[in-house]
Amino acid sequence: MHGALPRRVVRPTLLIVGCGDVGLRVLRLLHKRWRILALTSSPDRTTELRVAGALPLAGNLDQPSTLARLAGLADAVLHLAPPPARGARDTRTANLLHALMRKDRVRRFVYASTSGVYGDCGGARFDETRPLQPTTERAMRRVDAEARVRWYGRHTGVRCSVLRIPGIYATDRPGGHPRERLERGMPVLVANEDVYTNHIHADDLARACVVALHRAAPQRVYHASDDSELAMGDYFDLAADLCGLPRPQRLTLAQAQSRLSPMQLSFMRESRRLVNRRLKAELRLALRYPTVAEGLRNG
Repeated sequence: MHGALPRRVVRPTLLIVGCGDVGLRVLRLLHKRWRILALTSSPDRTTELRVAGALPLAGNLDQPSTLARLAGLADAVLHLAPPPARGARDTRTANLLHALMRKDRVRRFVYASTSGVYGDCGGARFDETRPLQPTTERAMRRVDAEARVRWYGRHTGVRCSVLRIPGIYATDRPGGHPRERLERGMPVLVANEDVYTNHIHADDLARACVVALHRAAPQRVYHASDDSELAMGDYFDLAADLCGLPRPQRLTLAQAQSRLSPMQLSFMRESRRLVNRRLKAELRLALRYPTVAEGLRNG
């Protein structure tokens, strides 16, 4: 018909909670297709978020009264914010879900958890069906958050999914390149006491978040991990060789206990190898950096 007005395309709205480095990478991937809101508790970040393509929303996950405006704003939520620093419960996730439940609009919810929920697995290779056995309060808070998210999905019909994420790295990620630890002279364990660690490049993690928003099944858990199977010491040896730095000193666990903080030691007491078959087969994610060698050389 002559003179008909063009039909207006309405973009879906995504709320990113915890829009740090990974959230900004997601923003770069989605800002042309989604209207994106970014929750922030820092007024200093509003300009950065606007420039990246998001509408900043002031709010603090530790202050429930500041979250009331979130109800009914978004079609999908990407929850990247960490839990509180103490305790076995994630009150921040509880506060977020309580705010979202005030109105029925959200249809998809992706929560970024951690592979630490499994605890020490003795170097075993396993998929997402392995029982959880957190050994630190940090991991217990993540288990609590996962349970809250899945309850939210069951009771509201929202399609909730969980990404269990290992160590995140990238050459342009603040604190995300092993060079910094190497330059500080941080030691690693001797080979016969070393632990397997898992990794994901920050760009691949952002892409995993995007495909999870579109393709993740309800109540489904996915390992957002690359294909590498490296002991921690071998990872830092590789990074040292690529950076032209000396390889780190090797210590026994007993020696490390007298030199490292409890937080640093906790990572040396947990060994596991994540199977990422669901990530590639169900979410159909082709990793840009399948191994840390490729990621450290090219990413």
